Amino acid sequence: MIIEIDNNSGFCFGVIKAIKKAEDILKLEDELYCLGDIVHNSYEVERLANLGLKTVSREEYFKMKNCTVLLRAHGEPPETYQYAKENNIKLIDATCPVVLRLQKNVKHGYEDIKAQEGQLLIFGKKGHAEVNGLVGQTDGNAIVIEGPEDLDNIALDKKSILYSQTTKSLDAYHDLITNIQNKIGENNLTYFDTICRQVANRIPKLKEFSKNYDVIVFVGGEKSSNAKVLYNICKESNPNSHFISHPNQLDLALFHKDSRVGICGATSTPRHLMDLVAKKLKDHFQI
Repeated sequence: MIIEIDNNSGFCFGVIKAIKKAEDILKLEDELYCLGDIVHNSYEVERLANLGLKTVSREEYFKMKNCTVLLRAHGEPPETYQYAKENNIKLIDATCPVVLRLQKNVKHGYEDIKAQEGQLLIFGKKGHAEVNGLVGQTDGNAIVIEGPEDLDNIALDKKSILYSQTTKSLDAYHDLITNIQNKIGENNLTYFDTICRQVANRIPKLKEFSKNYDVIVFVGGEKSSNAKVLYNICKESNPNSHFISHPNQLDLALFHKDSRVGICGATSTPRHLMDLVAKKLKDHFQI
C-alpha cells in the first residue's frame, strides 16, 4: 500500500496565524474567548477547547463585558469593534490580512458607488462569517450573490461594483461576472479580483493530486464551505473520493493491501488530522 498526504493541503496562513495567537495566549492564561469557531473543523475546535479556548456565539458576545475575545481569521463587521470599545472588551484581532484588505476595499468601494446611487455586490455564501464582515462595511446594504438565482435582486439601471469572498472559486467568479455583464451591460459593472490565491491555487494542484491514486480520502470539517468546494474538485477528478471529518469515520473496507491512497484536506483541516488518518491505515494494514 502507498499512502501519501497532499503537501498543499491544510491550514492557510490566515488560520495558522489565528491558531498561533490563541495558543500563545493560552500558554499564559487559563482561558480565552473566541467569537465563533476559530476554524470550521470540530476536531481542531475541540483540541483548542481542551487548552482553554471558549467559543461564544454572536448573541453571547453582545452580552459580555470586561474580558478578552479573539477575533478569528474570517473578520468581523464594525459593530463588533464598537461593542468592544463600549464594554471594555480587549480584542485580539486575528483577521486574515487578505480579508482585512478586502474589508477596507469594500468600505471605500461602497462610499464611491453610493455617491453614484449605485449598488455594491458581493459574491459569497450568505451568512458566512467573512461575508457578514464584508456586508458590515456597507451598513448592511450590499447585495450578496450565491449563484444565478440571486441575479434577479440586481437593479438593471444602476452602476454596480462587485467583490468576491476570498475563498470562492475563480472559475465561478468569472462566470458570475459574465452573467452580470450580460444582464446590466459591461459599462455598468466594475469588478475586482479579491480571491485569495493561496486558496484558489489549490484547485489545479488538487485536481492533479487526485488523479494519481486509487482512493482519495478528503478530510474536512462538516461546517466548512471551503471543504465542500475542494472535495467536489476531488470527486470530479477521482470518483473514488470519500469525505470524512475524523479518522473514526474511515471505512477500511474501501481499501486493500495494494491500494494507492491519497489523503488531502481543506484550508481548515489541520495537518495532524490527516496524519492520524494515514496512521490508522498503516496500523490496520501493518505497514
